[in-house]
Amino acid sequence: MRHYVQHIICLLSVIIFTACISEEVPENTPAGNFEALWHIIDTRYCFHSYKTDNGCLDWHQVYDKYRPRISHDMTREQLFEVLCEMLAELRDGHVNLYTSADVGRYWKWHEDYPENFNENLLKYYLGTDYRIAAGIKYRILDDNIGYIRYESFASGMGDGNLDEVMHHLRLCNGLIVDVRNNAGGTLTYAERFTERFTNERRLVGYIAHKTGNGHDDFSSPEPEYINPSNGIRWQKRTVLLTNRSCYSATNTFVRNMKACPNVTVMGDRTGGGSGLPFSSELPNGWSVRFSACPMYDAGMNHIEFGIAPDILTSLSTDDVLRNKDTMIEAARDFLNK
Repeated sequence: MRHYVQHIICLLSVIIFTACISEEVPENTPAGNFEALWHIIDTRYCFHSYKTDNGCLDWHQVYDKYRPRISHDMTREQLFEVLCEMLAELRDGHVNLYTSADVGRYWKWHEDYPENFNENLLKYYLGTDYRIAAGIKYRILDDNIGYIRYESFASGMGDGNLDEVMHHLRLCNGLIVDVRNNAGGTLTYAERFTERFTNERRLVGYIAHKTGNGHDDFSSPEPEYINPSNGIRWQKRTVLLTNRSCYSATNTFVRNMKACPNVTVMGDRTGGGSGLPFSSELPNGWSVRFSACPMYDAGMNHIEFGIAPDILTSLSTDDVLRNKDTMIEAARDFLNK
């Protein structure tokens, strides 16, 4: 009851004082747009403290670094360049600046790492007669190991698709799920897929929400669970192949799969991207996307900078010349042993 009384008092206060108090709106000038963008990130971005602890420049130091580069006579292109460089200090692939001419983005989260993937090699494993179920490509390899290639969680899949895939692979001795170079998509599909690898409800991580303008103003972390599917579930050993280009929803998928039994993550560290994105707008109409809600693993560890594999493997140049995918071969050896 007290909560509702306080809410009514606050609402009446807003009504009474609206005529007297107005929020300052930044002008549509280079300086105004800079101030607006810096303030949006300062008050609503969710990883300030974590990024500073991991080597990123403090956001107030970012202001001091880039504000002197703003002048009243700079062009739109020059302003865009400075703002993108400022946002890159966050080292976050979920932070983008959108204009009608270009999209500012930070891609060094995967560009500075080995690719560990070669699209041309897949034809030696999938062939041309592989099966397709929605966004999933799959077949049984010649050593009776099932292989699933899922390129993007933006490609939808239903429970009926997954039932057909699991039924077709049911007699295999093990399963490889290859999500290398999967840059994310829809979390619903990531969760739906994970549900096929557990027989019980499992805690997979936590999520928090911003509650104020301070860098550390967050709600108490809320637990996230995965429930077992009502459809066909995989009961044998699974290797999940990852590389640095596994990002966003795929990063969350890897987090969830690590909580499931009989799943071994093999490959390279994922790219990260654990902050659920949100969008806002600048006075000149440009929009900015940024991470607003931090996500954690089941041990309350940040996964923003990626998830380490259980077994580290890399693509060998010598194997590539022999038309062999080192990482797929390592997964097959692991499952056959």
